Amino acid sequence: MAVTGKRISGQLTAEESSWRLALWAVFLVTLARLFWLELGHADLYPDEAQYWLWSLHPALGYYSKPPMVAWLIAVTTAVFGDQEAAIRMAAPLLHFGTALVIYKLARRLYDAPVALWSAIAYATLPGVSASAAIISTDAPLLLCWAAALYAFVRAREPGGERWWILAGGAVGLGLLSKYAMAYWLISALLFLLVFRDERRHLKRFFGAAALGLVIYAPNFYWNAAHGFVSYLHTRDNADLGGPLFHPRQFLEFFASQFGVFGPVFFAALLVVVALARRSLRDRRAALLAWFALPSLAMMLVVSLLSRAQPNWSAPTFVSAVVLVVAWLLAQGRTRLVRVAVAVDLLIALVAFSAPAVAPLFGVSLPARYDLLHRLRGWRTLGRTVGVMLARHPGTVLMSDDREVMAALVYYVEPHPFNALKWNGEGGIHDQFDLTAEPQRYIGDDFMLVAKSPENVQRILSRFNSVEPVNQDILINVGAKAFRSYRIYWLKGFEGYRSGG
Repeated sequence: MAVTGKRISGQLTAEESSWRLALWAVFLVTLARLFWLELGHADLYPDEAQYWLWSLHPALGYYSKPPMVAWLIAVTTAVFGDQEAAIRMAAPLLHFGTALVIYKLARRLYDAPVALWSAIAYATLPGVSASAAIISTDAPLLLCWAAALYAFVRAREPGGERWWILAGGAVGLGLLSKYAMAYWLISALLFLLVFRDERRHLKRFFGAAALGLVIYAPNFYWNAAHGFVSYLHTRDNADLGGPLFHPRQFLEFFASQFGVFGPVFFAALLVVVALARRSLRDRRAALLAWFALPSLAMMLVVSLLSRAQPNWSAPTFVSAVVLVVAWLLAQGRTRLVRVAVAVDLLIALVAFSAPAVAPLFGVSLPARYDLLHRLRGWRTLGRTVGVMLARHPGTVLMSDDREVMAALVYYVEPHPFNALKWNGEGGIHDQFDLTAEPQRYIGDDFMLVAKSPENVQRILSRFNSVEPVNQDILINVGAKAFRSYRIYWLKGFEGYRSGG
């Protein structure tokens, strides 16, 4: 651990200068993200709209996620209103906090330059830039992961026993954010078991884990009262019931990590892994690797056996960014670290500005090259449906798709909180199904916004009469890319089946 410099004649020490520089760099990146949220006016993605809907009814759990993301939205919207920027505000702020915790983690293990560049590198990772633009479970998870890891490092130091309490608290909050926090417990346990001299910490580690589970317990009890729907959804999301091997999905997931972690930093991580006998001999590097590589390996296996979304590896990069930066600086590759950060900033700049800049040069950006294309068109759909619905007072909104339903509830004005998502086939597939009371609507008239043509005939058969609208709603989401919806006016709902 480097020795902190002394203050001379009122000047900042190298240590203080490093901290202030990191603080300002991360603050400016965060400020730019907050401005983008306010000025960019990007539509909410349906998952975000559903989290907002959850936030209106604070609970200990929800169908597909633990409650933290809804709690955060409830706080930010209570202060700043229900606009898209307010709903997403927690995301960049949480990543700001994570970057500063990473600074403290890297400084505890290494020196001020490693800490400075680790914080800046994390704040500018392409995956972090994407995560900071939306509200999701990743942002609180990564802060809890980083805080737990920092506490873990401190707890293992002489006299650091009280830090186990913070580690346990961070684990509990992490589990309330996303179930992937369980990977942190696995990594910590493996690290303590692999190194004989670390096993003396096992007893306190299990105490911290127990504290974390106590904090998490309310969500467990909520799941127990609702048939463990969140756990079943997580299992189904892995989709391990199909063919055993998917080499294409594996290669796609592997390639995506160059985008999530940045091309230079991910390539450097692969080199560190390839040179593990030399690069991971140091206990500090080994610790960081044990909190990174098992999670990444698990996601690579999942991608081979089924599928894995690029962000599923996100916890990997909390410690991996420190590991890679420390290794590069030890090799005298400071310039390469700077290049990596510059490349990551350029990726973010292009990704967020290209859709707006391309038309100025007469270029229409294809949807597949538009990072934000999945956010586009939901406001337009909501306003179009809202105008049509207003012409038929007393008509209830219905859709056959969870995403469409969530987006419409947010974007139709006034918010149609009495809307019903079709679930005539039974079962619980989302939060709408979990809370719906379809028998209340028997005899009512509906406006159906249909996404899936194969469901339509089954839906229409449960009404007394049907008046189809001859023109579909087409929503432009990019160059020659559209989403299409068919509208039906349905009279006299008879229930999902005989008897409602």
